[in-house]
Amino acid sequence: MRGEFGKQLFLLILVTGYFMLIHCVNPFAPKAVDEGVSYSRLLTNQETPEAVLTNFRYAYTYKDSLIYSELFDSTFIFRSWDYNVTPPIPIEWGRDIELRTTARMFRFFNTIDLIWNSTIYLYYDSTKTEAEMKKTFTLTFDGGKSIPTLNGEVIFKFIKRGKRWYITLWEDLQI
Repeated sequence: MRGEFGKQLFLLILVTGYFMLIHCVNPFAPKAVDEGVSYSRLLTNQETPEAVLTNFRYAYTYKDSLIYSELFDSTFIFRSWDYNVTPPIPIEWGRDIELRTTARMFRFFNTIDLIWNSTIYLYYDSTKTEAEMKKTFTLTFDGGKSIPTLNGEVIFKFIKRGKRWYITLWEDLQI
């Protein structure tokens, strides 16, 4: 009797392990699905400017450089001001520097928490192929331990290429 139970238990464990192996899912990676369907509940197909910012937040949260690189058009420009000098001087760079800078930021911080707050405005051009959005945000690095939580405003400009929207301009604004 005892030997029969042991064989049944072993068979049950073996079969369960087999089904777990063939149905294994990585809970930390979004699923790739059909083109017409969203990649997951976290990622979008960037079919609206808002959806681009959903992917932006995902990329920051999960420090995903690949998703981050898909947000920006080849014509992308970042603008801000360096307030560490007097008088402040303008900062401007393109897509390549943006990707390198953000990759370093992803490696440096353990956690990055980006929250998109209010949308101040969202305008589309007459053909609905370009858009501009002004948003407020809250950005926290490593729980705010070494760098205080940042609250700010940003202007994004977007362009639609095919069915997808991409960021062409990111301008940080002083609050």
